[in-house]
Amino acid sequence: MISFTEEIKSEIIKNFTGGRPCALAALSAFIRTSGSLIKSGGDYGFELSTESEYTAHFFADIIEHHFGTEISGFSSRSDLSSGRDKLVFSCVNGNSTRLLRDAGIIGEDEEGLFVNFSIKQELVDSDECAEAYIKGAFLGGGSCTLPDSLSYSSTGYHFEVVFHNKITAGDFCDILCGFDILAKLVMRKDSAVIYLKSIEAISAALSHIGAKKSLDKLRVVARERDNANNENRVNNCSVSNIDKTVSASVKQVQAIEIIRSTIGLQSLDENLFSVAEGRLADKNASMQELADRLKISKSCLNHRFRKLMEMAKQLDEG
Repeated sequence: MISFTEEIKSEIIKNFTGGRPCALAALSAFIRTSGSLIKSGGDYGFELSTESEYTAHFFADIIEHHFGTEISGFSSRSDLSSGRDKLVFSCVNGNSTRLLRDAGIIGEDEEGLFVNFSIKQELVDSDECAEAYIKGAFLGGGSCTLPDSLSYSSTGYHFEVVFHNKITAGDFCDILCGFDILAKLVMRKDSAVIYLKSIEAISAALSHIGAKKSLDKLRVVARERDNANNENRVNNCSVSNIDKTVSASVKQVQAIEIIRSTIGLQSLDENLFSVAEGRLADKNASMQELADRLKISKSCLNHRFRKLMEMAKQLDEG
């Protein structure tokens, strides 16, 4: 069974639309989250790695067909941190430097080429390309988890994207903010993590990356958890009421037993005797049930029990 993260990534790739500008935005984000720069001779290139064969072929196709740049063959490599195998492929040739420049990964000044950590604004000028950038970032460094729908905990929703540096991550926060998605940034060892915790923010993110089925699944889980939490609150309220009823009944029975063992129940007037007899006959009855049985109001029943309790207290102290 595939994870929720894998479902989202599969849906992103399946529904990906847009021409060359959107493809470049997505590729740039994927390099930022799942790639590393390499240099061979005078050429700058990049190496990409992913656990998903589907994702690897998606970006290989973008590189070759949208930008006419060849890639090396795929190889498998074990990831030291996770212990899982990853597919690795690279692109180092005469066109790779230009592609990295177009993607805003490297820049050039009078001193030559340099690594640019800021996201190139031209890549995300349109909403469609900004959404494509979010898609590429999630495909490279994203994950999303849902809580157990039957869990009563209020936590468990989590959406994150991991970047190699804080500058890029901060710019990515700005892209999300442009869609009214307020994300938080935290450093985790050498990585910068952008994350969302609220259902509303995660729903908005899934909507903007075109993961409709995943969004529907999130809503179903949220609805089931709301129902489970409401049921739990009702059950807790019922248990609390039962506890109160039992506690009151125990005190009432104790008072009646004190009266019976000292002056006897026959010494009580008719009203108090009927209440004492009724409680001893059904120690588990609620006050309302006992009042209905005796054909008196609950207020009247409370008043008579207070009299019995006061009488028992005096007898016990005397």
